[in-house]
Amino acid sequence: MEVTRARVDAWCWAVRLFPTRSAAGAACRAGHVRINGERAKPATIVVPGDEVVIRGGERERVVLVQRLVVKRVGAPVAVACYLDRSPAPVPKERRVAVAERERGAGRPTKRERRLTDRLRGR
Repeated sequence: MEVTRARVDAWCWAVRLFPTRSAAGAACRAGHVRINGERAKPATIVVPGDEVVIRGGERERVVLVQRLVVKRVGAPVAVACYLDRSPAPVPKERRVAVAERERGAGRPTKRERRLTDRLRGR
């Protein structure tokens, strides 16, 4: 039986864009998933040809729905279900430097706070 319509949370989980279906639903409720430019609720229906944009993590994922599945499939099959149009990730050398402290290092000193502010451009 060929599937003609699927919920966006179930489809995103089935093609391995999210580790769990509840994580896919939570991302939809938080507004991190868009279908054809419109904010999607977990029960929003996707059809082949729809563009799904997922924000979150380090980068934005843009995928074009090619085939619908509602049961979780293996990685080789999942890749065939969508066309990935995501922009290339930003190279590490072009990312903004973020001040990090070692875990358990305690509260920063006044000198360290000034250096952090200078790094952030304040």
